Amino acid sequence: MIRIGIIGCGFITQLHSRALRGLIKAGMVDAAVVATHDHDRSRAEACATAHGADVVDDAAAVLAGVDAVWICTPTSSHRGLLEQAAAAGVAVFCEKPLATSLADAEAMASAAGAIPSQVGLVLRTSPAYGALADLIYAGDLGRPMAVVFQDDQYLPNQGQYASAWRADVTIAGGGTLLEHSIHDLDVLRWLLGDATSVSARTANFAGHPGIEDLAVASITFESGAVATLTSVWHQILSRPSTRSLTVIGERGIAAVEGDEYRGPLRLIADSGNVERVVEHPAWVGDLPIPEPWTRYAGVYAPQALSFLTALAEGRPPAPGLDVAVAAHRLADAVYRSAALGGAPVSADGPA
Repeated sequence: MIRIGIIGCGFITQLHSRALRGLIKAGMVDAAVVATHDHDRSRAEACATAHGADVVDDAAAVLAGVDAVWICTPTSSHRGLLEQAAAAGVAVFCEKPLATSLADAEAMASAAGAIPSQVGLVLRTSPAYGALADLIYAGDLGRPMAVVFQDDQYLPNQGQYASAWRADVTIAGGGTLLEHSIHDLDVLRWLLGDATSVSARTANFAGHPGIEDLAVASITFESGAVATLTSVWHQILSRPSTRSLTVIGERGIAAVEGDEYRGPLRLIADSGNVERVVEHPAWVGDLPIPEPWTRYAGVYAPQALSFLTALAEGRPPAPGLDVAVAAHRLADAVYRSAALGGAPVSADGPA
């Protein structure tokens, strides 16, 4: 049995916790959450109660009695916690982004060494984006020429997120690009490969120092494809996280709109137009997760299952820290270009 600890029991942990509990109750993993910790003890107690786990006083006490740990704390604390876990020989699932800076993200990857590690780049388990990736890899669209990616969400220091720390650059490291669209940068690398250059602008409308709420980037890839990413944090509380992604290839156009996990996926080619909803794996709907949390099951359960199965089988989990660092390196290039007024910069420049 894999003994799991959870450090940080805020909003995102409510989703991870229910996904884990569903997988465990369904017998899909041989694991148990045995310890929780949060600076707010009441939050740790609520999480522990759901699993029959112990509440402990600090991270070291969690790591002393587990085989794997979920690090779900604000970004600035990730590096120290991962280094503690690596020193203790504990496998790590770390929420994104890895760190507040590229230098710290690279240091984390180095510190982890051979310790099994996975990052919460949750769009990697999106059935819709997975189907889009399959189309590209199979050559069904021809060579990708252009990608248009729009990502918007209300500023997450309010509403269901209520994460005040996301408006503090010393804790978050950045705004909509790093904290939210790190997912999008990872997806672009997943679909198109390595980038060569970036030209970008950022802006701050809400007025939180260092927390950009607009980032617009033009990214050129080694293949010659060019992607434009528009990332926005607005104040429209009726509109939570929303994405649209269109890939224009030489012989076809594919778009994922609406639900970033189920689509629909629209394909336009000479043979006609096709639209389909891409379903979650059948087992997701059978997980014993109560409403209103069932809508998150297909999002968080597959990545937890992937991590725990990799540990049980003795293979490296994915996406690993190398993938997260590569996405962070691209985010760093966006920030460097924006600081230069949009001048093009190398996508693989210095930290």
